[in-house]
Amino acid sequence: MSLVQLIYVSDLVNKDETQIPAILASSVRHNEEDGITGMLLYAQGNFLQVLEGERELVKRTYDRICQDVRHRNTVLLTEETVTERHFADWRMGYRQLEPGLAAKVPDYAPFFEFGFDAAAISGKPGVALEMLELFSRGML
Repeated sequence: MSLVQLIYVSDLVNKDETQIPAILASSVRHNEEDGITGMLLYAQGNFLQVLEGERELVKRTYDRICQDVRHRNTVLLTEETVTERHFADWRMGYRQLEPGLAAKVPDYAPFFEFGFDAAAISGKPGVALEMLELFSRGML
């Protein structure tokens, strides 16, 4: 089995936050079936998500997300083979990042304060995973 970690960003169509509960429910259901773990962050109309699991199942999940009419402008940031899961306790963790949170984490604020910027995140390798890990701990 080849364990992978895939991180992407996408836009929530029309910034319609009423869709988020349905997206989460679908994610949990599919991830449970496929043995996928991960974390989903939402900020100002954008998602940053990590998926972990067996390569083919993660690829299938990512393809399903790319076809989901609630997402657009999906950008793959990283896809790497890993030896262990970083989010093993989460079938799909979720955190909504409010603008006021930026003052508490100024080093990360430029990457989420106005929504996730794929170009900015790509320009700083590792920052996506750092943010996902930081916010998954729920200490802020």
